[in-house]
Parts: sequence; structure tokens; C-alpha cells
Amino acid sequence: MGVTALADWLAILDYGTFEVAEDGRTIPIRGYAIGSGAHVVLVDTGFPNAYYEDADSAGRADGLDSFGRLVRLGPENRPRAQLALLGLDPEDVTDLVITHGDIDHIGGIDDFPGATIVVSRSEREAGPPRYFGDARPMEWPAAARYRLLDADEELAPGVGLLVTPGHSAGHVSLLVRLRETGTVVLACDAISREAELATGINGGATDPEAARRSTQRLVDIARRHDALVVYGHDPAQTTLQRSPDAYR
Repeated sequence: MGVTALADWLAILDYGTFEVAEDGRTIPIRGYAIGSGAHVVLVDTGFPNAYYEDADSAGRADGLDSFGRLVRLGPENRPRAQLALLGLDPEDVTDLVITHGDIDHIGGIDDFPGATIVVSRSEREAGPPRYFGDARPMEWPAAARYRLLDADEELAPGVGLLVTPGHSAGHVSLLVRLRETGTVVLACDAISREAELATGINGGATDPEAARRSTQRLVDIARRHDALVVYGHDPAQTTLQRSPDAYR
């Protein structure tokens, strides 16, 4: 897919910090906001609202405590608060990209009723969002406007959507072209952390072979464009700018 125009800015949003029980590593929970002309694109929406009220209780109710726990999550990590750092309100969001239906990506999907929800067709039609484990308490908003992806598309000037299945049925990554920074690949959970490049294992993948193909595809794209790659949950990426700072 050729993305020839330029977006105006890209901000990395801080949706909190999670400790993985398996090895005790702490991982960032990230969202993204992108400005491009008349478009304000929000990518993913963090945890469900119940987690901001009592993360431990919500984690027990969902079974997420078997995987780990949120060690940092406050009102400042809500998508609304992160957007406010950029001078934006939820009503300013024109396009809401849901990369996939996991609990830390889809929790606030109902908080942006004016936005078009952008999701791959296969993710949308696989049933309720996969949320976590065997829990499927959420439904896709019935009254929302949807833009369903069957293949790569350019969402807005300088903002490309890449269908990268494997982690989930229809995972989506993004390619953003900026004037000063150059090209940025938002791998999201198609490559959760750089270590997956060495192991070839995508944590939580529903289709490991498809996940490997998507990983290699993103690596090839990044090399071709000499791109900055932002991994979905890599604790080693400590130098990335976060909102209210933005890449331009």
C-alpha cells in the first residue's frame, strides 16, 4: 500500500502499566492519537471503565488476575484525559481505530459515539470482542458507524491501515508518515515487543503462523521505509515521546 501524503502529528497515549504474572515484567498500555487535516484518529481505547474505579476487583471479575495486574492506572490514563493533554475532547475524534478486541484495547469503545469505528471485517464478524480468556461481556456497539477493512487502506492523508492477522482474527497495524519524523510503524500487538522478533512467538496469538507472517511483513515495511517501529507493549521502549509531546 502506498501512503504518499503526510499526517500532521502523532501522539503516544499513556493508558497505564500492567505487570505480567508469568515473569513479573511491567508493560506499557498504549493508545495513539493522530492528526491529519480534518481527521483526528484515536487508536484503541484502553481498559473498561470499571478498571478505573477498582482495577483489582474488575480484574478478578474478568479473570485477568490470572494473567497479571494493573500496577498503575488512574483517571489521568483514561483516553479522555490523554486527549485533553493534546487540547482535544472525545467529540473531536472523527475515526476510532480498534486494532483488535482485547480488553486493554476496546474498553472505552462506547465513549466516542460521534466517531466512525474502523475495524477489520474479520475482527468484527468473529463475534463479540475476544476481551480476555473465555470472557465475552462486551458487544460491538450496534448503533455505531463502521468502516470495515477487507484489505489495507489509507484512512486519512499519511495514515495507512495494515491488516495484520494472527494475534487476533483481524488485527490491524498502522503506518504513519510525518514531515519531520519520517515513517512510523505502529505494530500494536502484531509485534508486542522487540523480543518477539528473535523468538518468533507472538504472545496470545490465535493463529501463530499468521502472526509470524504479519510480523515479517511489518519488519519488511519498516526496513523499506527506514521507519521507527513502535511495539505494542515493549517496556524497553523508554525513550518514546508521550502525550502531550507529539511526533511531527
